[in-house]
Amino acid sequence: MVDGAWWEPPIAASEVEHLLGALDRQRATFRWKVDGLDTAALHAGLASSDLTLAGLLSHLAFVEDFTSATKLGGGSPGDPWAGLDWDGTDDVSFSVGGDARALYALYDDAVARARQRYADALASGGLDQPAAVSDDDGAHPSLRRLLFDLLEEYARHTGHADLLREAVDGRVGEDPPPGWSPSPSP
Repeated sequence: MVDGAWWEPPIAASEVEHLLGALDRQRATFRWKVDGLDTAALHAGLASSDLTLAGLLSHLAFVEDFTSATKLGGGSPGDPWAGLDWDGTDDVSFSVGGDARALYALYDDAVARARQRYADALASGGLDQPAAVSDDDGAHPSLRRLLFDLLEEYARHTGHADLLREAVDGRVGEDPPPGWSPSPSP
């Protein structure tokens, strides 16, 4: 940990520790970008886009569950995802409703489930184990590939969150301040 920054990846560690550390840094930065807002602020948008911080919370919660349960394990991503009316895209994952407290819980709970699923998978098979999902040719990505893809998904959407949050109340910055921890909704 660097100066109270629990999200900092290790300086020198194994590949698994570096990969999970980088992922947790992105998760923490994203969570800080959306932290402490009420329902109205989470649903505020820009004139040029339908994207909102609420939509990003919902979408990344879905991505956490879908990647760790479905892509990795071959199971259902669970509720509320199993009951959504899928149209062949992931657009519906941006629209799970709820107030601020429910959206923060949806996201935080999905991250906790995913962390546990990855820890279990790493303990039983390491980064090279094949995931349940396959491409059109029947090739299965490794857990390493799934985690890198998840890291990329976070990098993309944390950038979106940065712009949206600045529009809401001016918050900017690369990292959460030292000592920060996620707060419940106001």
